[in-house]
Amino acid sequence: MQTILQNRPLSDIQADIQIDFILKEDLEKHPKFTLLKQTGFKASQDQVATFHESALIVCGIENHGSTALRSAAASVVKALCSYEYNSAKVMQYHLKNTQALVEGFILGAYTHQAYKSKPTTPTLAVINFSSDNIHGDTLDFDTLQTTFEEAVITANATNFTRDLVNTTPQDMNPNDLAVMAQYIANENGLECCILDEHALEKENMNAILAVGRASIHKPRLIHLAYKPANATKKVSLVGKGLTYDSGGLSLKPATSMVTMKMDKAGACAVLGMMKAVSELKVNVEVHAFIGAAENMVDGSAYKPDDVLTARNGVTIEVRNTDAEGRLVLADVLSYAQDTIDADFLFDYATLTGACMVALGPYTTGIMGHSSHLKHQFSKATAHAGELTGGLPFNEHLKKLIKSDVADISNIGSKPYGGAITAALFLDNFINEDMKAKWLHFDIAGPAYTESAWDCNPHGGTGAGVRMSVKFIQSLSETK
Repeated sequence: MQTILQNRPLSDIQADIQIDFILKEDLEKHPKFTLLKQTGFKASQDQVATFHESALIVCGIENHGSTALRSAAASVVKALCSYEYNSAKVMQYHLKNTQALVEGFILGAYTHQAYKSKPTTPTLAVINFSSDNIHGDTLDFDTLQTTFEEAVITANATNFTRDLVNTTPQDMNPNDLAVMAQYIANENGLECCILDEHALEKENMNAILAVGRASIHKPRLIHLAYKPANATKKVSLVGKGLTYDSGGLSLKPATSMVTMKMDKAGACAVLGMMKAVSELKVNVEVHAFIGAAENMVDGSAYKPDDVLTARNGVTIEVRNTDAEGRLVLADVLSYAQDTIDADFLFDYATLTGACMVALGPYTTGIMGHSSHLKHQFSKATAHAGELTGGLPFNEHLKKLIKSDVADISNIGSKPYGGAITAALFLDNFINEDMKAKWLHFDIAGPAYTESAWDCNPHGGTGAGVRMSVKFIQSLSETK
């Protein structure tokens, strides 16, 4: 589906159907009010009514905010994709909401049909966006065009991430993920370095090697770099790339294994971020580090009671082989810090079910030492369309990952505060000078959904991409 911005009044744009978003308080002013009333339309959020004879589709919105418009646009485009219209047109609802409006249409239209024997293609091919604004004025086209193009790039990068997350384990093992990273590098002019299992051994990355030991598909470490001239800041992004997680010898229940293709969502999000920032040409140097592994079972599998020595020399008592993502991140975080002297270090992982217990399935948990950095990130990403919630560190929870036989245990001794104890585990692999520059994002809740919500269909959502790109863009504006 194409999205086209036109510097023309809505009435001058030719399209098969027009889209109107209506506030409840404006319902009586709408030309179709009588018919809308007869259909029971009350302009509630995301409520859709279609008048085919008038070539008009109407959707209710609670307000003109970005969240309401993004969700409404997704609802409208889903309806349009079930009809036989080839094109649609829509006006603007204030410049500050243009990105949300565009994202709603692009993200809402997403479907993953790679494994369907007979995939369907919607008739809807084009959505035309007018420069007309809801209050009758015309927005500055140059500013509007910049916002529009940024929205398209970010939304497409999010859908790209969704495709990667939705790719099945048979088609996406650690080496396949490395091949995809190389493809992105070639397409977007990025530097790419891939460490195979032999290079990982030389780097003493024993934690990631242990996790991937029982798989025929050996681990990979992927490093992508985007280096613009005269960059204002330098950011390192680290992604957990478990292309499949059986739980290892601490085997998951069968029902819990069904969606484990999503355990690479952190890595996929980081790849989506690299795609977006390079296409947006942000004036920030960005590095992506991905630990790709497959947690499987055979006679060589690492075991509970094993003690692993991570790359930075910290010893880890393994109490549960299903707490493997933090082991992968331990080595990758160490490598990332020794490779790049960054201003910010962010890691993304579908790390704990405990984060969903704490924050629900729609919200990313943010953890770190710096309240200032957490506030800076939240402020920059307030309108990115992703929900975040902070979880606090404390010394009492830190005691739960103490070990009597090693420096640290890979899981807490009590089943409380699991998202926080996982982040506190990672803290052992953050250098002192990076403590205030590091944030951990637990995306276990929002990264994958089996029930559509907002602009997210079934499957991978691309969680992390939009908010992180927004933050990186904010850095390019500061000197």
